[in-house]
Amino acid sequence: MRHNDEYIGVDYGLARVGLARGSSIARLAEPLTTVPAAEALAEIKQLVSGSDAVGVVVGLPRNLKGEDTEQTKKVRQWVAAAKEKITMPFYWQDEALTSAAAAANKAVDIDAAAAARILQDFLDTPEDERVRC
Repeated sequence: MRHNDEYIGVDYGLARVGLARGSSIARLAEPLTTVPAAEALAEIKQLVSGSDAVGVVVGLPRNLKGEDTEQTKKVRQWVAAAKEKITMPFYWQDEALTSAAAAANKAVDIDAAAAARILQDFLDTPEDERVRC
């Protein structure tokens, strides 16, 4: 029987960070909450300790041509710092249009909904195509 691994999804922003969780068995992501950026690492650590989480999936922002932006650089720096505090695998997931999709769904918590969309895309990606940070 396959073990149900959980992943934590992250939509990182300079002011706010959306968080989600998802199951490897159900292959379904759900939005959790949005926290101030300064509180994100502590919140993720708490989520990880209270779950069967085996990885953190972070949305990687790029422009429509797939090129890095200033925000991409900031997210990469944040992940480098986060990996020093949270000892589990981190993964990148393209976040193209996730905030727009969350807004279109009239989500109450757009950042958490965007994190869930990022995580859902990751869960839908075959394991051998997932990108570790």
